[in-house]
Amino acid sequence: MTKHTRRIDHWRDSDAPKPTSRKPSASALVRDDQGRVLLLRRPDNDLWTIPTGGLKKGETIRQCAARECREETGIEIETGALVGVFTTPHHVIEYIKGGRVDEVRQPVNICLHARPVGGELTTTDEAAEVRWVEPADLGNYAIHPALRRRVDHGLTAAEPHVD
Repeated sequence: MTKHTRRIDHWRDSDAPKPTSRKPSASALVRDDQGRVLLLRRPDNDLWTIPTGGLKKGETIRQCAARECREETGIEIETGALVGVFTTPHHVIEYIKGGRVDEVRQPVNICLHARPVGGELTTTDEAAEVRWVEPADLGNYAIHPALRRRVDHGLTAAEPHVD
């Protein structure tokens, strides 16, 4: 998707368009030594999220999570344990390009715990803002419910989530 694409995340919306695709993606719940969570604000929907992106041919989920984090935030990570596999049909993403619906995706997301190992916080075409956030302050950020599920599970659960 290009930066000129608008994104609408639907959650438990009976009026949401029906999915036209499913695409595997990886996300990283990155926490620093102080326990803060790495968040970025997406310019295509103005919501805060964790580093997330589509799996490319020839890469593993771990490689995808690391690449997306580096590309979106400037932070190099080491991935760890599985947060979960998130495939709920309640989350549908509508991509609008040139005023027309280009794709409606039901995500298949594999979320991994991660820690920073280098890099510097930086904004990109995919991240209008990037910051470290205390878990207690997450409620002050506009985070889509589907993404908040990943974060909350990763912060509180001992076992991986599987939809």
